Amino acid sequence: MNFLTHILHLAGSGVFAYYSAAQIRDLKTRPNILAGFQLAESGSVPFLTTLGDRAAAEGDTWLAEKLAKHASDETRHGKIFAHALQQLDKQVIDFKRQPQTPSTNKSQQRSPFFAAFFEGYPQEQLKPAVIDWDVFMASTYILELDASKDFKRMAKVLPDNEPTARNLKLGMLNIAEDETGHAAYLYEAMMRRMSATQVQKLVDMWRTRKVNAMLAMVGGILQRNGETRSLVQDSAPSEIDSELVAT
Repeated sequence: MNFLTHILHLAGSGVFAYYSAAQIRDLKTRPNILAGFQLAESGSVPFLTTLGDRAAAEGDTWLAEKLAKHASDETRHGKIFAHALQQLDKQVIDFKRQPQTPSTNKSQQRSPFFAAFFEGYPQEQLKPAVIDWDVFMASTYILELDASKDFKRMAKVLPDNEPTARNLKLGMLNIAEDETGHAAYLYEAMMRRMSATQVQKLVDMWRTRKVNAMLAMVGGILQRNGETRSLVQDSAPSEIDSELVAT
């Protein structure tokens, strides 16, 4: 990674850290950011499960087992965020049941972040049945590595003297540990396939893409004056297992 990219990475990470910390600390904005995390974590499960099946079919049992564990972790993460929302009497909106309008269809298009992150890769090439393994491993490695740090930073701003916030803090710290483990196996997977020099080159490329994606995301936030689409609604009674937060 060149010096300019490194500086932009630090700057972009700092802006996101400040923004996300403010969002999760404020009870008014906390539900929406939790909903975004729930959708992201739970939404990745079918992708990872299909990838695991593909790895098994290709004879890579080690990778298949790692992907199965990854999918299981993401399922649990989604439940942790769902539980945190439930404690705030909120739940994620089921957008599949919402009437489809031109504005709805527009909002469901690829986000500015992912549009920049995967620039040059048509969505057809990013499906789990066909995605290049190097693309998956390097891009996801960067996302998981950064997510582990982001969740730790956000957990630190949550107070310890309020039970709901403390439960969320413990859950997010647990998630951060899982994300670190995911990054580790993805790095090992790359090292099993190529030389250390090739891995570093690939990681640097996707780090640069992440920097560009962060700048695109920040630009989008500034254009919206910090406003985001609501992802939550008032919740119905739930029996989500509260022990998930502390395990």
